[in-house]
Amino acid sequence: MFSRSAVRFNSTKSTPHAFNWVEYLKLKRQNSVLNTAGSVLTGLAGGFITLNYLGNIEIELEKHIFGMDAIMVMGGAVLLGAGFGYLLGPFLGTYIFSFKNKAVLNQFKIKDREFLQRIKINRVDPSSQSFSNPVPDYYGEKIYSLKGYKQWLRDCNAYRRKSKDFL
Repeated sequence: MFSRSAVRFNSTKSTPHAFNWVEYLKLKRQNSVLNTAGSVLTGLAGGFITLNYLGNIEIELEKHIFGMDAIMVMGGAVLLGAGFGYLLGPFLGTYIFSFKNKAVLNQFKIKDREFLQRIKINRVDPSSQSFSNPVPDYYGEKIYSLKGYKQWLRDCNAYRRKSKDFL
């Protein structure tokens, strides 16, 4: 009745698992958390490295640097080092995310493009925004679940309704 090749045994592989929206949104959240954590860590490291470097330089406290007190300039340099490190954090977070999720990275990128297309289609026109009627998450950066996406769609519809009624 059945040929031997048509019968599937438990030891054989099944079809590849479909990458659904719930998994995509979980990975999107994971990517965001890794980028934020990377930013915090590299910001702290940048500030510490700058502070360590500037702490080993001999300066004359009576002399001004760029017309300002030397301590103020050094403090600003430490803050700049921390800020530069903070900006490098998403590169580290994205690298860790890519390394951790190699198996589904291509599917994630495909879903990400599709998600951004959906956001682009459903987003509102921000030209009529006001203090009392702000635009809901224009780029969809804070959407991490299907419930959040549905809420974003409701917020967009409410924004459209308010902008039509009050203009």
